[in-house]
Amino acid sequence: MNKINPIRDTDDEAIKLAGSLICNAMHGVLAAHDPASPHPHVSRVQLSTSSQGNLVTLISSLSSHTKCLMANPVCSILIGEPGKGDPLAHPRISVPLLAQPVERQSPEHDQLRASHLRHYPKAELYVDFGDFSFFQLEPQGAALNGGFGKAYELTKDEVNVAIMKGRSND
Repeated sequence: MNKINPIRDTDDEAIKLAGSLICNAMHGVLAAHDPASPHPHVSRVQLSTSSQGNLVTLISSLSSHTKCLMANPVCSILIGEPGKGDPLAHPRISVPLLAQPVERQSPEHDQLRASHLRHYPKAELYVDFGDFSFFQLEPQGAALNGGFGKAYELTKDEVNVAIMKGRSND
């Protein structure tokens, strides 16, 4: 029996769609390993992107997902907004990541703070609270579903290209 591979070759259209989904996302659903449970912890988080091509989130150390990321930096995020009708017919991207906290006193922190606040001006209310930290989320690849019959597997480098192209359209 000859099986058909449902995964398409990654092309410019897929790169553009991936970059658009990631760079225009205001939030994503983060899944992290919960050290106190056999189940992953899932939470909605704010998203922006860094000039290095990483995703960025600002989260409180009081949250469960921060504790999960500190115990194990391996995580994933789902990005995509369902519209009207069947939610499976709308584009979405799942990105496996490595999370790294950003030191508050670093120049990198100041750059991420300024960039993130451009996307989330209301975060000015809490960005400097002692329990809030930025995490850079480094993509390790991606599974892109561009809608019915449009499945792609992107490499780490392809995701980076997608983010850099998506950022240039800001």
